[in-house]
Amino acid sequence: MKIFAKLTISAIVAASALISGCASTSSGSVYSSGQARQEQLVRMGVVESVRQVTIEGSKSGVGTLAGGAIGGVAGSNIGGGSRGSAVGTILGAVAGGLAGKAIEEGTTKKPGLEITVKLDNGELRAITQDADESFRPGERVRLLSGNGVTRVTH
Repeated sequence: MKIFAKLTISAIVAASALISGCASTSSGSVYSSGQARQEQLVRMGVVESVRQVTIEGSKSGVGTLAGGAIGGVAGSNIGGGSRGSAVGTILGAVAGGLAGKAIEEGTTKKPGLEITVKLDNGELRAITQDADESFRPGERVRLLSGNGVTRVTH
């Protein structure tokens, strides 16, 4: 049992590190290091509409792993004898895994904006990004595009 507890603690520490490393952004103002110093296509346009949306949380599996490990340890203390302890461990791991998955998705989801822009050439484009800047219909904006990423900026 002591080895299992040490493995569980190690799994939780590793899972925490992975969750931190998986954090990403779809902000109009934040660039990844790979996007820095890269040329981007600039198009001008006018905001047609702005809609509030929710950007779903990550589903990396780290929450499931950490929750399962914690639930397994907690469940191993339930039930009598080795058979009862094994059943408790399995049930605890399943319940913990489900809870961990829900917690990961819930804590990493964030508010976003779907911004529809009418470009100067008449084309319409809709871009979804973090709601870290405000945009209003009729406002003149830039669309910056490069490497498959497009963002709306002022």
